[in-house]
Amino acid sequence: MLELPARRQSGFADAGSALTTVLMAVVVVSALYFGREVLVPIALAVLMSFVLAPLVRLLQSWFLPRLVAVAIVVLVAFGAIFSLGSLMVSQVNQLAGDLPRYQSTLREKIHSLRAATAATSTLERASEVLQDLSSELDKPNRTATPPLAGAGPVPAKPIPVEVRQPDPGALQTLVALITPLIHPLATTGIVVIFVIFILMQMQDLRNRLVRLAGSQDLQRTTAAIDDAGQRLSRLFLTQLALNAGFGVVIGAGLWVIGVPSAALWGMLAMILRFVPYIGAAISAILPLVLAAAVGPDWTLVLWTAALFLVVEPLLGHVLEPLLYAHGTGLSPVAVIASATFWTWLWGPIGLILATPLTICLVVLGRYVDRLKFLDVMFGDEPALTPAELVYQRMLARDPVEAAEQARNFLKQKPLVAYYDEVLVPGLRLAQADAERGLLDDQRTARIRDAVAEIIDDLSTHEDKSEPPPAEEAATDETPLAQIKKAEEVLDKDATTVPEQWRTKQPVLCIPGLGLLDEAAALMVAQLIEREGIGARVEQADALSISRIFSLDTKDVALVCLCYVEDATSAQIRYALRRLRRKAPDAYILVTMLGAAANIEAREALQGFPNTGVVESLDETVAQVRTAASGQQDRAPPPDANALARAASL
Repeated sequence: MLELPARRQSGFADAGSALTTVLMAVVVVSALYFGREVLVPIALAVLMSFVLAPLVRLLQSWFLPRLVAVAIVVLVAFGAIFSLGSLMVSQVNQLAGDLPRYQSTLREKIHSLRAATAATSTLERASEVLQDLSSELDKPNRTATPPLAGAGPVPAKPIPVEVRQPDPGALQTLVALITPLIHPLATTGIVVIFVIFILMQMQDLRNRLVRLAGSQDLQRTTAAIDDAGQRLSRLFLTQLALNAGFGVVIGAGLWVIGVPSAALWGMLAMILRFVPYIGAAISAILPLVLAAAVGPDWTLVLWTAALFLVVEPLLGHVLEPLLYAHGTGLSPVAVIASATFWTWLWGPIGLILATPLTICLVVLGRYVDRLKFLDVMFGDEPALTPAELVYQRMLARDPVEAAEQARNFLKQKPLVAYYDEVLVPGLRLAQADAERGLLDDQRTARIRDAVAEIIDDLSTHEDKSEPPPAEEAATDETPLAQIKKAEEVLDKDATTVPEQWRTKQPVLCIPGLGLLDEAAALMVAQLIEREGIGARVEQADALSISRIFSLDTKDVALVCLCYVEDATSAQIRYALRRLRRKAPDAYILVTMLGAAANIEAREALQGFPNTGVVESLDETVAQVRTAASGQQDRAPPPDANALARAASL
């Protein structure tokens, strides 16, 4: 029997897993759609329980029994809901009775709008011609000739027959009245029952959910439940308070302006504002139409529009960010997508429940590994880290977005921090792919060129000057203390670096192994030049046999050997021996920027005098400045092995 290769078996397993996930998604969506008659009331009850649970706990803290606390909260909550519903029905009935009075005013407004527009436009004239033709076609044929004598008897006209149903009895009238109310009453009853039982059995339901999610990992399960509960409770209570305040302000404002049924529009604004982004705009349509029908001119319409245009931005852009803090944890695209999906699935109720239901899914994806894609797709956290983004842009031959990201980063931090925290980690990701065989020489060269373009784009950047933080003076004479003392001397020194370090190029930056190391050497050279010290960069093959003999080390006082790739101690020793033969008096600084530990690099430096090792660009610049200060006898250049021992502390 032939066995399939491991890679093909892995591909089949991945395809089977993806197919299983798709089938599960289809089953879940179908169940949500066909079971909406039962699931919608349950979802409403669960979400209402999140709103009412803090009130129940508050009453229990006053030493009320749980049953009494739940009864009081449910009665007050649903009593308020039914009262608002009754008020809305009465307002609608009153508005329906007053509408005929506004008909003439609204007709005059429409005629005035028509007169104000270009009435003689091409479309208007075409519309009038079509209306005239339609009226001509609808006229009876008045030129028809009467029947001739002797042509036969004229057929008699048909007698109209009217069929009347008997008056319905009292039972049929009652059935016709109750039938439309059965579904809303049943839904309301299910919601009330589930809310009561959820509030009564809150702890038991929580424990069962923990057991169902996995009792082996109680810490993660508890964190997920607490996170979802706190987010939803905070979201619902804040939204309810804000939307109720919005409705009160709108209703009071419309009442002051003089728009009829102001209480109805205030309640409608409160309800529709639960719809994300467009709810407030939809709630303004009917009040604007009614204001146009009531007012003799356009003043009432302008005041109504101004009320919505002032209150909604003030609430949405000032109060909501302050109260929501970090927000709901959803991206704007996720809010729109979830609103569209749940509206298609459950109708208008789904539109109101879209945001809270999506929050539950995001929290679930945050703590369940198999559902991690939900957090990635709908969460508000950046999809890629800054290092991943810059690496992806370099692969896509688009360093423009990476440069824009760098400018945003540099508004808060200096250039060396951007290189150390973003660009170097991006090169580490490239090195990890190269070790797995996913990067060929062409793509590696493309990454090197992209880094060079970013560095060139940032060459004119000037860091913000900030006063250095006060540091305590070192009391010991350890190598690390000597380095700090030398840096302090340089900071306090107002003079420039020595002439030979400025006019010549005493710093030589050499890549350790490959093109990624050359990209790191370009960063080191730029940072050194920004300190007023001359530096130059060699290509990636500078230490090869074909080029080592032509390497120019004249006037070189310091050689910076740059590594992003994980070099072995043998490779580092080989490079150091070659450099020492070419520049016997130069100070060699090994900059290890790779992700792996640099223990081998420190071991490789044993026995090489006048050498040192650092692990970041910031430390590299500091050591070059220290070496430059040593040329002026202000502070001796630190010993290489002392640097290695200090870095290991």
